[in-house]
Amino acid sequence: MSEPTPPGPISERSRVKRHPERAAYDEAAVHAVLDAESIGHVGLVVDGEPAVIPMLYGREGSSLYLHGSVASRLMRKLPSQPTACVSVTLVDALVLARSAFHHSMNYRSAVVFGPVRTVADDDEKCHGLRVITEHLVPGRWAEVREPSRVELRQTAVLRLDIAEGSAKARTHGVVDDEADLELGVWAGLVPVVRGFGEPVPDPRLAAGTPLAASIASALAPAG
Repeated sequence: MSEPTPPGPISERSRVKRHPERAAYDEAAVHAVLDAESIGHVGLVVDGEPAVIPMLYGREGSSLYLHGSVASRLMRKLPSQPTACVSVTLVDALVLARSAFHHSMNYRSAVVFGPVRTVADDDEKCHGLRVITEHLVPGRWAEVREPSRVELRQTAVLRLDIAEGSAKARTHGVVDDEADLELGVWAGLVPVVRGFGEPVPDPRLAAGTPLAASIASALAPAG
């Protein structure tokens, strides 16, 4: 039995044109990249000029929640645009070749498109903030005070419903010209390691306050 053909892009705007063999368009591949990062770059056009803004996000199903001040230009302008674009990239390793030309990096990336709406209902707004918080530090929402009505009025929450997207990854080693293999220059992969450092307590912390379980869990070794 032949292997099923992997799904392609929904439209040309999400098609990966450079190294298409590195692309994936299925929901699981795109979500895996989104779940591995917490900062996305949101693109929009304001008064005919492009702008790209880094933002924290949280994913729930096929939706991304974003938040910011009600005075934020992005939060005010983005819902009026027919489609928003969010891109996310994780660098896994530097690929150091023997020649400058063949230097590269191993990475995972995702680019998603979809309409955006402003979340007006306070209950959904609070839910969106919980999704973002839990995406950043799982378990943290239950440990802290939830936003007050005044704080919710000061905060804008947007929901982007993903209509289409693509994931792309480079995962292999050095590609060098045969003529360069005897140069005597070190070549290989230098992993890029991401993680949390030692927590620094607020100096006003009440005496005897233990480290939050969510932080302890985030610091625990994987596996």
